[in-house]
Amino acid sequence: MPIEPDQLSVWLAAAGRQDAAAFRALYDAAAPKLFGFALRILRKRELAEEALQEGFVSIWHAAPDYQAGLAAPLTWMAAIVRNKALDILRRTDNTLELDPTMDSLLRDDASTPAEASEMSSDARALAGCMSRLENLHRLAIGLAFFHDLSHTEVAQRLSLPVGTIKTWIRRGMEKLKNCLSQGGAP
Repeated sequence: MPIEPDQLSVWLAAAGRQDAAAFRALYDAAAPKLFGFALRILRKRELAEEALQEGFVSIWHAAPDYQAGLAAPLTWMAAIVRNKALDILRRTDNTLELDPTMDSLLRDDASTPAEASEMSSDARALAGCMSRLENLHRLAIGLAFFHDLSHTEVAQRLSLPVGTIKTWIRRGMEKLKNCLSQGGAP
């Protein structure tokens, strides 16, 4: 059943007057859609639930300030939940899991112990440099290069504009290049 913006506006206005029943109705109507939105960003159910909960706490507190003329109610609430999801993404460990094929390629490529040692040293330097990147830059680079996603696919997965993703990847790659040129030193 589609969510009626007019009804959401009524519930949001009532929630702004601290009407708990209206807030509950607002939650029941909008939570499934907002949860799906958070899940697309975070990719983990428990993190999406956390973003949704934090988002609705913020919606409750900010409801008196909602201005219907500036944004549709669902758009306004989605922006709050999106910001909470991005905050969670920033504060969680965004290490990327390599798929099994990539992992085996990285392990089996060296044919001699000297080559294995050199590759291991390069991998450690890359890992050290990657860990110095901002979380979201590291995530964007990891999705693009380790998971072979296009900039558009990365943007869709993170629910961000393609231009932002391109900028993050470019800046991150510049930082990686500088870091690796110094042997992985800070």
